[in-house]
Amino acid sequence: MKTYNFTSVSAFHLLDFSKDPDLQPILFGLFLSLYLVTVLGNLLIILAVIYDSHFHTPMYFFLSNLSMADICFISTTVTKMTVDSLTQSRVISYVGCLIQMNFFIICMCMDDMLLTVMAYDRFVATCNPLHYVVIMNPHFCVLLILVSVFFSFLASQVHNFLALQLTCFKDVKIANFFCHPSQLLMLSCCDTLMKNIVTYFAGVIFGFFPLAGIIFSYSKIVSSILKIPSSGGRYKAFSTCSSHLSVVCLFYGRGLSVYLSSAVSYSSSKAMVASLMYTVVTPMLNPFIYSLRNKDFSSTLRRLYSGTV
Repeated sequence: MKTYNFTSVSAFHLLDFSKDPDLQPILFGLFLSLYLVTVLGNLLIILAVIYDSHFHTPMYFFLSNLSMADICFISTTVTKMTVDSLTQSRVISYVGCLIQMNFFIICMCMDDMLLTVMAYDRFVATCNPLHYVVIMNPHFCVLLILVSVFFSFLASQVHNFLALQLTCFKDVKIANFFCHPSQLLMLSCCDTLMKNIVTYFAGVIFGFFPLAGIIFSYSKIVSSILKIPSSGGRYKAFSTCSSHLSVVCLFYGRGLSVYLSSAVSYSSSKAMVASLMYTVVTPMLNPFIYSLRNKDFSSTLRRLYSGTV
């Protein structure tokens, strides 16, 4: 296979969902609709948290930040994919690929960190409710957000450093619809063992540890809920965590499996569908999950909508 030197690679070619020209307008309309629904849904959550003083709590403060991260997340990948479907061009410059990869990692890690922070918030609310207001004070909540941002930027800089160390590529065709970090690593000429080590190391640091924190938090939450004597009290306690738990399962069920499995084997068609799930479908479903499982939130969204028309 032909090898491209680092200095000669000026652009990469992204994979298309379909090469049929007649399907491109349909794909354009589909991706644009998904994008608009996601942005609108998450914007409504942010506006609802700002609009209703009842939602000026740590849980909804973190939720509004998660919605903002989801808007940036889907904008990083879907906007390029939507324009590509319209122009029928799959070329992305080397610099543009690195920029897209950088923002993708930041947004993905922000989602990851915020879900962990929200799990801790539910842990304190369930296991230590009498001290919840003292522990989850505004200053501490802002600090948790800043820590999440810091680690997200740290993760992106680690990947950027690794990407800039690549001196050659086996090919310029990326088997995905965006510049996935593991794809760039697979295209590099570095040793296979090194690729696997880097991929699994990143997955453990930025995937396993936050997930372990979430699992630990929910193990304590479940233990506390089971100690509640009344079934109604147990149901009410669990309902406050069900939305977050649903989003966690949806996010990790797709994202982490795709990221870690890419080091061993890679099927472009399956990977593209899986990537579409956690970069598009997951951010789109988050507002529906939280609004449908929270009657007060649904009522606020309706009032917000009726007040703007």
